This record gives sequence, structure tokens and C-alpha cells, in this order.
Amino acid sequence: MKTVLTASTLYTPLEIVESPVVVIEDGKVTAMKPRRQMEVPASTKHFDFPEMIITPGFIDVHIHGNAGHDVMEADDSALACIERSLAKRGVTSYLPTTVSAPEGRLVRALEHLGKAIAGVNNRGGAQPVGIHLEGPFISQTKRGVHPPDSLVQPSVQQFERFWQASAGTLRMMTIAPELTGATETIQHAKKLGVHASLGHSNATCKEAQQGISAGAEHATHTFNAMRPLDHREPGILGVVLTDDRLTADIIADGVHVDPSMVKLFLAAKSADRAILITDAISATGMSDGRYKLGELEVEVKGNRCEHQGKLAGSVLTLDRAVRNTMTFAGWTLQQAIRLVTYNPARLLGTATQKGTIAPGSDADLVVLTPAGEVVRTFILGRPCG
Repeated sequence: MKTVLTASTLYTPLEIVESPVVVIEDGKVTAMKPRRQMEVPASTKHFDFPEMIITPGFIDVHIHGNAGHDVMEADDSALACIERSLAKRGVTSYLPTTVSAPEGRLVRALEHLGKAIAGVNNRGGAQPVGIHLEGPFISQTKRGVHPPDSLVQPSVQQFERFWQASAGTLRMMTIAPELTGATETIQHAKKLGVHASLGHSNATCKEAQQGISAGAEHATHTFNAMRPLDHREPGILGVVLTDDRLTADIIADGVHVDPSMVKLFLAAKSADRAILITDAISATGMSDGRYKLGELEVEVKGNRCEHQGKLAGSVLTLDRAVRNTMTFAGWTLQQAIRLVTYNPARLLGTATQKGTIAPGSDADLVVLTPAGEVVRTFILGRPCG
């Protein structure tokens, strides 16, 4: 049986459709038109959301955990709990993100996540569409809370060990371009379809540009764990903000980056190249206390997550990031939605299936209030969350 969704408005997100009728069959959008052009088909399961807005499902390309669990636990029930919690916040696809750890521990996590991604996902929540390897190819100087003993120099051989462990499901890799071996590793990863993201880096302007020339396409949590901006040596941050070859993401929680800098970032990267992430850890959606980030113990108080006095991830949710963008930068809901749908899908090369609403696209949809609050989430046409 077909499923039909109707609402007040729909954001594709590049276009606005008033009084939309969205027809879903076998997990795909088969038709999407204004009601004046198409009646609601008979013999369908009809979900009507008056006064609400339908958007593509959200995509988080940087998330460590949620609902008391970490993606590196290597446990199916933990992953299911994370994914159900994500769906409640409008996230339909995500990249489970690792943190630097002893090689054996990291390999085990990659093996488990690789199997979870390659297998049939019947866990009832957001779908993992690849792994984000954050570390160990990062700078000691800008490592943040990543354990110093777990960092290694990038090399094709080391990358291949991680690639094989993941069963070919790595999709993104954060890397410091100034490290010896980074250029060759970025080039090799690109051949395998892994998107290199510059981050946790003390790179000079020249070194950052070399990373882009090698094939880097993106930048990880702009401003955080990056060489500060200087008017004579702009460094990696100057390149990230001004080079149109890079897309870039940001943690718009008002903790990692001041709201005024979020506005600056959005002005620099524009609606075409900006992406919102959460960098969320296991504490997200939980009360204050102590939680895990990989093997690290993190103390959470309010909106701050700290390990030994340093910020260690966030408790941000992607729907909150959207609303914060509207508040911090004065953007409309439609503009902000693009940063969690079409833009991350385009970065991952899946913009014809994910991050957009059109005939043939996956029926990953979110219903929002005009203020950006999540009402209902559909993943491949199935209501959840």
C-alpha cells in the first residue's frame, strides 16, 4: 500500500512547495506535487500534518554517541538505542564517528560498525551510511582530548588497515594536512571514495592548501582544534573560511563557538558550503554526570562536556543546531535546513537519494513546526521516533 504525507509546506530544501502531496512506495518518493496539481490517491495510508512543514531527513556527519551510548561500544543494542534517539530528533542518516584509541580498540570498533552498515538495518532508527574516522591522523598540538599515545603518523599502509577493518565502509576521515604522510594518505583515501576533512590541525596556510591540492574536500568543526587566525599567517582557519574548494562544518551550540562566530562562518561559507554537525557524545539526551567518549571519561554539566578541563564533544542535537542557526545568524528555517540535508548529502555524494525530496529519492522525511521543532520522522517511508 502506498503512503501519502500532506502538510502546509514542504522544503525540498532548495524550493518551497505549498500544500504538498508526497506519495511514498517501497521506501521511495514516487510523486511530490502541490495539492492543486494532484489529489490524494485513494487506498493509501494518509498522514496529514496541517500547519506543519515537511523537509528531508537530517544527516549528521559527525556524531560519537547519544542516549547514554557510544558508537565505539561494538554492541548492537547500544547502536540501536543511539539510532532510535537520533530519529526522534529528525536524523535519518549519520556517520558514526570514532575517536582516537589504541589500534586494537579502534579496529574492533571499525569491524563492528562496518558489519552494522553492510547488514540489513532493522533497528528502527537512523541509518548509518558510513564511518567517520576522527583520529588518529591528527596533530599532537591540536588533538583536543584525543589521547596523545593513540595518535599516529598517517600512511597509506595504516589507512589500509582501518579500511579493511571497516569492510570498506569508511566515508570520511579527519586528518591534519601538515603531518608527514598526509598527502599520500589523502590521495589514497580519495581513490577509495573516502572524503578527507581537514581538522585537529596546526597547519599553516600553505600546508592547508597542500591538503586541498591532494584531494581534501571538507573541514572538521571549524574554529575548534585549529590553528588560530592571524592576519599575516592565516593558517588553516583562513583557508577554510575563504577557499571555495572546501565545504566546512561547525558545532553551532553556543559553547564550542560564540554565536557571533557562527554568523561569521555562515557568511564566509554561505548556504552552498556550510554544514551543521553535533559532535554529540553518549551524554546527549541524558542528565548531568559522567559519560564515555571512546575510552575517555567526560564530565557533563549543562551544555558543557569536559575531560580534564577541555571541551570533549557536545550534547547538541541537530534540530537544536538548526534552531540555533536561525537565532544566531537570522537565517530562515528553509536556509538552515539545507545545512543538515542537501549539503551533507552532496558532500557524501548521495544528493540524488538523501537530503532532498523528489521522485526517486529515499523517503527519509521530517515533519517540523514552523519554529523547527520535530513532530514526526519517517525513514524509508516508515514512521519512527
